[in-house]
Amino acid sequence: MKRSLITFVLCVLITSVHAQTVWENYRSEVYPYLYRMAQKGLVEFSDLIQPVSREDISTRLLQLDSVRNQLTDIERKELDFYLKEYRPIAGTDAARLKGIQRDANKRLRGLFYHGKDFQLYADPFGSIMRVSGGGKNFTQMSQGFQFWGKAGKFGFQFYYRDYTETGSGIDSFRKESPETGMILQYNTSPKSQNYANIRTNISYTWKNGQISIGQDQIRWGYGENGRIVLSDKAPSYPYIRFDYQPLKWLRFNYTHAWLNSNIIDSGRSYGTGSGVSTSTRILFVPKYMATHSLIFTPKKGLDIAIGESIVYSDQLDFGFLIPINFFKIYDNNRSNYDIRAGSNGQFFTQVSSRNHIKNTHLYASLFIDEIRVSTIFNPAKSRNQLGYTLGGSVTDLLLPYLTLGTEYTRVNPFVYSNIIPAQFYTQYDLSLGDWMGNNFDRVLLFAKYSPIPRLRLYARYQHIRKGGAGTLIQQYTAEPQPRFLFDFQKKRTDLFFQAGYEFMNNFYLTGSYQWLSQTLANGTGSNGSTLQIGISYGLR
Repeated sequence: MKRSLITFVLCVLITSVHAQTVWENYRSEVYPYLYRMAQKGLVEFSDLIQPVSREDISTRLLQLDSVRNQLTDIERKELDFYLKEYRPIAGTDAARLKGIQRDANKRLRGLFYHGKDFQLYADPFGSIMRVSGGGKNFTQMSQGFQFWGKAGKFGFQFYYRDYTETGSGIDSFRKESPETGMILQYNTSPKSQNYANIRTNISYTWKNGQISIGQDQIRWGYGENGRIVLSDKAPSYPYIRFDYQPLKWLRFNYTHAWLNSNIIDSGRSYGTGSGVSTSTRILFVPKYMATHSLIFTPKKGLDIAIGESIVYSDQLDFGFLIPINFFKIYDNNRSNYDIRAGSNGQFFTQVSSRNHIKNTHLYASLFIDEIRVSTIFNPAKSRNQLGYTLGGSVTDLLLPYLTLGTEYTRVNPFVYSNIIPAQFYTQYDLSLGDWMGNNFDRVLLFAKYSPIPRLRLYARYQHIRKGGAGTLIQQYTAEPQPRFLFDFQKKRTDLFFQAGYEFMNNFYLTGSYQWLSQTLANGTGSNGSTLQIGISYGLR
């Protein structure tokens, strides 16, 4: 009882001082841990938009600590493990900069400083991974560092990781895969490539909101092996992010991002007159995205979200920098309702129910790129360019810490596409939404199990059908619209098994096996398997 009271006071103190915002890498294992605790109704975890702040994660862990008698033995041990990383540490005037030591939470860190008005943490990164099978046989190595901290009401963070891959099959590793795409630094050989990943952010926090300027990926909505609204398939991008919670049951999020169109603007590119072969200054067509959403929580565990996004090009538009603007109407007016002058707008929604059925999470996502409401059920006139995901899982089923689930995703033809190439729903030509693009459906079954603390076992069966991308003429003028899965390309079935263990905070050993079978439209097929094994200090 005494411990619960102390934890409750800590939670109140954290909330009352309006802790500075530092976004936590969405690949951290604390996310699935809190996801599952929310699924059991033990805590409320707002993870529909990721990344989530370290401060919010800390608060949720402390809330769990106050009800630890309701946790299983494995859950309690994992809670203590995560608290070593996220439990707040009070600063002192006598603070000193320390390196390669354990902090007050007994967490080994590369560098840390705990002052009253300034805190700093830094850690190195390193990893090695081997991939073999399925036409791939290469080694990936990485190194880098991160630092993060707080200064007054400001939070700051920086993450840098440099990757080198050598071997065969590196060009196909990320194709038709949820693996994040990369921007090559150089490519001197088909058997060697180098690229880097950068995430950085500065934020200012007040009583019930924060504003951030940084570079990262924003994930929106739920999905077991893909997200139809915003995913992490495309490389990170610069953004301004604004989060505000005026009421306990209402949250607002706004993001404005600077994207890469990967289209050279020949009209603006110019010669430098230097006389060398690379004397032309190359400029790309400017590309931007604005998105905002409201999340309503009418009761514990129930989230209803609605949102809108717009991808526009050519020049920065102040109208899309207004967080509460109605992007679609504003764009129609500014373009004189002429599609050639307009932008690429979307609407989306998400419903999520946690523990209303015991230990169960049910969710549904809807992404509308274009829809003609008056003819929605008329096959000859309809333009239902939309996608949706339906999914659910049950935890502690049959065994403690065993989760079983299923999910279905369908994205209709021409979703994410646009009459103006610079306004495709992409970043560096990679989808901002689902990694499969459009004109496909996917059904999957999955199981997750942790027999001992910090050991994650995962199995997934997945079946995908994929049609062609079509043409702009088909998209904008064909009546009726081409049917779902028209220009059928292939179907694929894969089985995926993964095991991962976090030896100590931020130190991972992972391995996976995938068996993949594909059948093309002409009837030819292929089978293959891929094995991955790696060790990493720091998140990839």
